[in-house]
Amino acid sequence: MNKRYILVGALATLAMFSGCKEDFLERPPLDTLTDGAFFKTDAQVLAATAPLYNVAWKDYHDQASYFIGDIRGGTLFYPWEAPAERRDNVLFRATGVSRSTLWAYQACYNVIAQSNMAIYNINKLAGPEVSQAAKNQAIGEARFMRATAYSILVTTFGEVPIITDNVADLNNAEKVRNTVPSIWEFITRDYLFAAENLPLTSTQPGRVTRWSAEGMLARTYLTRAGVSGSGGQRNQEFLDKAKEYAHRVITMSGKSLIRPYENLFKYPYDNNAESLFENQWVFGDNYQAANTMASQIYPMGEIAVNNDGWGGNYSATWWMMSLYEGLITNQDDTDPANDGQIKGSTMDQRLKATWMLPGFHYPEITNKLTNQKLTWPAPGAGATNNYAVIKKYVVGNDLDLGGQAAQQRYPHNTYMMRLAEMYLTYVDAAVGNAESTSDPQAVQYFNAIRTRAGLQTVEGPIKMSSRYPEVGEEEVYEDQVFEEWVKEFAMENLTWYALVRIHYYNPQKAYNIINNQDRALFLAAPDRFPNPTGWTFTKTDWVTERTPNVGPGNFFMPLPTVELSQSPSLSQPPVEYVFD
Repeated sequence: MNKRYILVGALATLAMFSGCKEDFLERPPLDTLTDGAFFKTDAQVLAATAPLYNVAWKDYHDQASYFIGDIRGGTLFYPWEAPAERRDNVLFRATGVSRSTLWAYQACYNVIAQSNMAIYNINKLAGPEVSQAAKNQAIGEARFMRATAYSILVTTFGEVPIITDNVADLNNAEKVRNTVPSIWEFITRDYLFAAENLPLTSTQPGRVTRWSAEGMLARTYLTRAGVSGSGGQRNQEFLDKAKEYAHRVITMSGKSLIRPYENLFKYPYDNNAESLFENQWVFGDNYQAANTMASQIYPMGEIAVNNDGWGGNYSATWWMMSLYEGLITNQDDTDPANDGQIKGSTMDQRLKATWMLPGFHYPEITNKLTNQKLTWPAPGAGATNNYAVIKKYVVGNDLDLGGQAAQQRYPHNTYMMRLAEMYLTYVDAAVGNAESTSDPQAVQYFNAIRTRAGLQTVEGPIKMSSRYPEVGEEEVYEDQVFEEWVKEFAMENLTWYALVRIHYYNPQKAYNIINNQDRALFLAAPDRFPNPTGWTFTKTDWVTERTPNVGPGNFFMPLPTVELSQSPSLSQPPVEYVFD
């Protein structure tokens, strides 16, 4: 790994910040860390992990998170050739010199470097009055964050090097990549340690708990079931573990689904009853501790602070729109891509909470230009395209947030895991290696997600076909679990990782899904404005390049060229990681 980034990560662990909304995010003066005086009490030791909740994740969440999770995953697209890093992920053209490649790699290793340094400092500097429980909790938090960063790396790049000692790595000119199975074993061990040492309830709002770690174990075992499977079959032992951990979190954590769905993303929603892990962003003078992703995705400056809304050219893909039941359909409902044949609408409340279509009204957001509450505008006369722009995480400006927002300094958190994921994880694991399940518990959990979204229940079985149509095939195969996942978590950076989970045990299905995703411009025209009852969707006829072409050679992102140039040994075949 690039030595400069390791040093940045190590030093950033010691950075101070202020203006935080929670006590545990407040940091002491920098000079108290130089002689070990900072680690005299339990509270001081736990304060050492505070940057792992925001500062460490800054580069990932600013842009890399949705470049990978949603643009690469196919829920979000950017239509123009510049800037290149956005189109690189729309059409799977990323190379070793693509900026998005370096951003993702650097961001995750920054989290790992800071986590490693926190572990080192706590073990090295904690004084005799610090309890073992406090040390274990703080190290558990650091290992939790490290595991999360490695899970993003391995599902984005494939084989990467496991680094646990920043100082030793600085002097290691022969770094090699580790195998995917051993990386997942490393991740599992970190989460298991965290689950054993984190408290059952948050000691301070926003801190991770045992249930956060068990939720990550459910996610991890569901993914590992494909990694260690064979012949297109997933490992049943790991599927059972995924079900077990998901069920434990659902029934024992005390968490519950927030209703209605839109309230999950109406400020202030931070650390709510559904949240299992969030990044803790704060409004204040410290840029590094604030949510800057908001500035990147807000669709226009009039609803942002100081016109810093730069996301007006981002849009949900046609494929994403086609997943909402009834929204893009024709008369006999056999072709979800009707291309302007008939007006569509949907009862799915997640649509309005995730994307803005012409005529959607948002009373929680003020248009500062008109001083009116926001109604997303209709396309102009003769328009051939518009955008289903991002709504999720767009919470308003300083007028809506009580002054608690400034340019590139927003206060609202970003989810890393919600309880809803446990419901769909259980269903996925219950289907297992079959193509459907009628397991009553799985059907109940599946319907809990649907009814919260305003949809009708299904009696079962829940279908998850092992096949998916290739480009040009007429036959349609259902995957209700995957498609429900996409609608539930669109713009939460999780779609790509669901595709990787499929790819581990059925690569061709993953390729077929992606290669069928229409990721190009369209026109969404309301039947009336305001207060539309439906929209007609028409593909923009002057756009010819609409779908990616994905296969074994470009599914994962390549390692950054700068890393390979500094450590040529990273191009060697991966090796198993040797565990202590």
